[in-house]
Amino acid sequence: MSDCYVYLTEDPIDYGSLLSRIADPDVGAHAWFYGVTRRITGDRITSLLSYEAHQPMALAELNRLATEAIERFHLCKIVIVHRLGEVPVGEASVVLGCSSAHRKQAFAALPWLMDQIKTDVPIWKRETFTDGTTLWVHPTDSAADSAADELEVRDDS
Repeated sequence: MSDCYVYLTEDPIDYGSLLSRIADPDVGAHAWFYGVTRRITGDRITSLLSYEAHQPMALAELNRLATEAIERFHLCKIVIVHRLGEVPVGEASVVLGCSSAHRKQAFAALPWLMDQIKTDVPIWKRETFTDGTTLWVHPTDSAADSAADELEVRDDS
């Protein structure tokens, strides 16, 4: 589907090259999410994240989610790029972008899509800490993500 761009890469994600993939003169909203490796996780210092995937299955599932997001949120175009291999602190692990006629659809699509990627796509994350220890992380293990899920987002405009 030409309205969906889904890609797995072992290289740093080039944000600038993705901008044109959601461009459309008939839309009024472009929305982006960049998930980057953070340095502090709880009381531990992270040195890098590593991602592994069953690539054929991951691509198939990402394409399925992209198509579902377009239908569910009335999007015009969508980009999903996920990095594999080692991702140092400050670099992007995942970039999501979408365009739609109005902002509410684009804004609503991104958290839904990220939640689905974390739970449905066969991509696994290992966190390496500065003390040399490692930990495989399951999406439901993050207390910060759980707390964020409880926040209510309002649009007062």
